[in-house]
Amino acid sequence: MSTFLSAKYRDLEPYTPGEQPRDMQYVKLNTNESPFPPSEKARKRAQEVIGRLQLYSDPECTELVQTAAGLYGISPEEILFSNGSDEILDFIFMAYCDEEHPAVFPDITYGFYPVFAQINRVPYEEIPLEEDFSIDPKSYQKPGRTVFLANPNAPTGIALSLEQIEEILQSHPENVVVIDEAYVDFGAESCIPLIHRYNNLLVVQTFSKSRSLAGARLGFAVGNRELIRDLRTVKYSVNPYNVNSMTMAAGIGALEDEEYRIRNCAVIMENRAYTERELQNLGFSMTSSSSNFIFVKHPKIPGEELYLELKKRGVLIRHFSKERIRDYNRITIGTREQMDILIREVREILDSRKS
Repeated sequence: MSTFLSAKYRDLEPYTPGEQPRDMQYVKLNTNESPFPPSEKARKRAQEVIGRLQLYSDPECTELVQTAAGLYGISPEEILFSNGSDEILDFIFMAYCDEEHPAVFPDITYGFYPVFAQINRVPYEEIPLEEDFSIDPKSYQKPGRTVFLANPNAPTGIALSLEQIEEILQSHPENVVVIDEAYVDFGAESCIPLIHRYNNLLVVQTFSKSRSLAGARLGFAVGNRELIRDLRTVKYSVNPYNVNSMTMAAGIGALEDEEYRIRNCAVIMENRAYTERELQNLGFSMTSSSSNFIFVKHPKIPGEELYLELKKRGVLIRHFSKERIRDYNRITIGTREQMDILIREVREILDSRKS
């Protein structure tokens, strides 16, 4: 780092995104992207605005907001869009966390939470997951803290029920509870209907996974009008034109094609079940996933070794070096063809260790 960097950032540990190597053609199962292209309606909508890119995008995202509000059965004043869900999460840390309201989240979860806390100079507490990697709602009944929970959690894929989330909400009436639903469309239940029951609930979602728009960068938060008004104040103080015109248009098209999203999610869930069965037959154990990835380990090969061997063979998965999960790997669920390649290569790696 340079000598000019502010002292407040010198100890910052940045988020590490999934690797994007270009040295060969990979079967890419490391970053939880969709294996399917954006819907035709999303592509067509995006193409229609190319000729107007000399103009600023609509800072209110008016048509996108109205379309989403209609789909989710909420008021337009109860939703705010952002440049990916990461941006809206950052807004939430800015708005609801400080010295008097520290953040709290699991010790094994989305790696951006501690980064947002550090860069916003927010004190935070990491609560260890249970032995089976589940979240105990009672561990989050701590007044005075802003709660952040990915549901399903990452990288474990384990989901909380709505009843468990309500238990946390009810114990935190004076503080905001953030439920990050990046993977909710692959087997979990969304908390969006609960926003009219709990005024301390913020639900965050993304278009990156189930709607095949990871490269477009589009996310949103849903909550009561007062919470969304707070976040809008932060947005207009940081980046008013945060969603570009092509992304906005693609988002509208994606929302207009729910049949495409539902069909793709069903395929992913079928391929997840298939991959789980095949890997279990090879001796793997895994958590119960409600996401578009699985979290697996094998008793006879370390997680990092399996990751490196698969990378040599052109298959990318995600390995984490944190002590408690270093024997595990997170594997994104792709097409059946991609999963068959993974299973074949894993089988060959395991067979080679026998000889």
